[in-house]
Amino acid sequence: MCAATRIHPDGPVVDAALVRRLIAAQFPQWERLPVTPAAAGADNAMFRLGPELAVRLPRVEWAAGGLRREQQWLSRLAPRLPRPVPAPLAVGRPAAGYPWEWSVLHWLDGANPVVHALAAPQALARDLAGFVNALRAVDPAGAPVSQRSVPLASRDGATRAAIAQLSGSIDTEAATALWDKALRLPDYAGPPVWMHGDLTPGNLLITDAGRLAAVIDFALMGVGDPTADLIAAWNLLPATARPAFRAALHADEAMWARGRAWAFSLALVTIPYYRHTDQALTANARHVVREVLADRSV
Repeated sequence: MCAATRIHPDGPVVDAALVRRLIAAQFPQWERLPVTPAAAGADNAMFRLGPELAVRLPRVEWAAGGLRREQQWLSRLAPRLPRPVPAPLAVGRPAAGYPWEWSVLHWLDGANPVVHALAAPQALARDLAGFVNALRAVDPAGAPVSQRSVPLASRDGATRAAIAQLSGSIDTEAATALWDKALRLPDYAGPPVWMHGDLTPGNLLITDAGRLAAVIDFALMGVGDPTADLIAAWNLLPATARPAFRAALHADEAMWARGRAWAFSLALVTIPYYRHTDQALTANARHVVREVLADRSV
């Protein structure tokens, strides 16, 4: 999918030509550097700016708020985390028909992990858990609340609507039964802690050896109930590596079950929204639904 694709019906078209205009007008010290599309995520587009920099632009209004959160907090979190994160170097202003702030960052090396083709899934599971534990250990004082620090019940309407929309393509009876059971789980009762909020394959970079190289896209970061950070167990890790992830995070049965329900709900809602505009995201969501329905760990 090219970076100029319009994923959200009310979002702007973001392409290399726009990035060149923005850079030339606001950061002329970088205007001679080549601009090449690097990734077109669901909410943000990424362009490489020369060999060492990247430009990140929201594709939809709700992502613009997340970018401002990254600009404010990532440079404070970065020294306390065991892997690199994309702390912004410069903040761009709305201009040239583009309506939101945008960021210039250091380029981080690595590739997105490919589900079913992980070179070292056990080690990656431990790497991910170590990153999550380090993030949780950062002092939460003064931090914003994550949008995903909410009870599962707050997702009930959207989840049931998605199940109905997917009738004929998933086992809706099994999906409804799993979701009904999840809603009976106890809510998180621990202290608020830092969380990433969106640990999906597209937001992780790995080395050639399959180890965690960096974590990106912190638009949903904040403090609160950290359960949503367990979603990587189902959207990325194979079943054989999940126990290592769970053990390193000290997730009890209730938290593990809530994490599985979070992964399930997010995947269900993703499929009908993105199935015509983001094939990779939709394919991963379908993978999650299959993995969750087959999971008997809780």
